[in-house]
Parts: sequence; structure tokens; C-alpha cells
Amino acid sequence: MSTTPAPAEDLVVLGKIVSVHGVRGEVKVYSFTDPVDNVLDYQRWTLKRDGEVKQVELASGRLQGKVLVAKLKGLDDREVARTYAGFEICVPRSELPELSDGEFYWYQLEGLRVIDQAGQLLGKVDHLFETGANDVMVVKPCSGSLDDRERLLPYTEQCVLAIDLAAGEMQVDWDADF
Repeated sequence: MSTTPAPAEDLVVLGKIVSVHGVRGEVKVYSFTDPVDNVLDYQRWTLKRDGEVKQVELASGRLQGKVLVAKLKGLDDREVARTYAGFEICVPRSELPELSDGEFYWYQLEGLRVIDQAGQLLGKVDHLFETGANDVMVVKPCSGSLDDRERLLPYTEQCVLAIDLAAGEMQVDWDADF
């Protein structure tokens, strides 16, 4: 179950093992991918939790109702599988599929400076989350930002006007009616 891991800065978190499933060592997975079962497209996972790192291989996986269940190679004991709860599931960035122009992975947006149309720095993208209607960016204040407010901005075409990864910036229209 071990291969040479990718450097930590090269890993992207795709999900998390949340608990054990059944008696044969399967685990329940919370997936951050869209669709949720895309996490099963990756055969090798790097598991990370509190400084501990494990390399595992996916034997099989399935969507069972609303629960994603994974079987890891060599993990056949329920009690051992229970110790895997809380591990983040990571893969190297290089294994992620190429996106079309104008599409971005969330990890690419995190840390970008957010600038309004008047050129004012609102803060930096801390993280994103789903609401069902659209994704939302959590913009936290940083050195040089307009004020000390945390802002929740929709990740929509109406709000996000431009993204320049090379410059580390995103231009937004945060006064738009959402």
C-alpha cells in the first residue's frame, strides 16, 4: 500500500474518509468532487491527517444511496478501517484533468487578491463552498484591504469579471444585484 508520495504542496484534497462501512474494512467517503463519485477515478490516494501520511490504492468504490463507499487494497478489517476516519484524500495536482479556458479548480482561486471595479482591494479568497444555487467565495481581509470585513461573494459570471492567476488577482463587481 505504499509508493513514493508527491510533495505536500503538490497535493489537492478531493475528499475525506468519515467512518467505517460494513464488516469487511470498507470506508465511507465524503467527496469534494463534482460529481461526488469522481474521487473514485483516482487509483492512488495520499491520505493525510495531523501530520500523518499514508499511501493507499483504491480496490473499488461505489455510490450506495447518498453514501460513497470505498474499498482500499489490503484493508480488510473493520477495526483497522475505523482508524482511517478523519484522513483527507489527496492526489497530485498533475493527475487532475485539464480544464477548458475560463474554468478553474477551487484550489487555484484560494489566495487570490480580490479587487473591485474601482481598484480597491477587498481581501483574499480564503475558501469556497457550495450553496446549491452557486458556489460562494469567502473573502477575508488582508494587509492593504479596504476594511476589516469578511465578505461572501457568489462565484458567478455577474460577480467575477476577470481572473488572472499569474497576477494572483480576481476582479469583481461586488455591488451587482445578486
